[in-house]
Amino acid sequence: MAVFSFKSHIPVIHESSFVHPQATVIGNVIVGKNCYVGPSAVIRGDWGEIILEDGVNVQENCTVHMFPGKSITLKEGAHVGHGAIIHGANLGRNCMIGMNSVIMDDATIGDECIVGAMAFVKAEAVFEPRSLIVGNPAKKIKEVSDQMIAWKTAGTKLYQQLPADCHETMKEVEPLRKIPENRPIQEDFYKTLQEMKNK
Repeated sequence: MAVFSFKSHIPVIHESSFVHPQATVIGNVIVGKNCYVGPSAVIRGDWGEIILEDGVNVQENCTVHMFPGKSITLKEGAHVGHGAIIHGANLGRNCMIGMNSVIMDDATIGDECIVGAMAFVKAEAVFEPRSLIVGNPAKKIKEVSDQMIAWKTAGTKLYQQLPADCHETMKEVEPLRKIPENRPIQEDFYKTLQEMKNK
């Protein structure tokens, strides 16, 4: 991982968390237990404070930043999907931010909200807990159901286990040049929400 101090601030990253070697963490950043930060993610606490509470995941190509002097928190179990941008916003406990979404300054995403992929949440927008949020500009379209939050929570638990798996098994290797006969079959252990609904 690329970890940089900025002025007097050095990032604090709990040893149980995994920050990918190709991710960048700068300055006034606190990362709690069992967090996952994916490759090419940037958590940039140069102008303000960023707190990732326990069990947060910030996936590949995400950016977390803010205007000067701000402090933002991604609360326990927050799940930030691939390519999302969190700029000066606070995320509630066990919420999910969909892929390529943008959450702007001083926005508040409540506990157990789900923000759809590619949504644009305007600055200072406030969404109450259990809101399903979609669109550009984003708006609440309904309540998050018990089934939806159970599915989201199960998916986030995979990311909360991933840091330990990465510490234990991930290593840089040379690629194989042909497919081995005994190549393991990938386990199918998590269904999409639509697949769950169709059961």
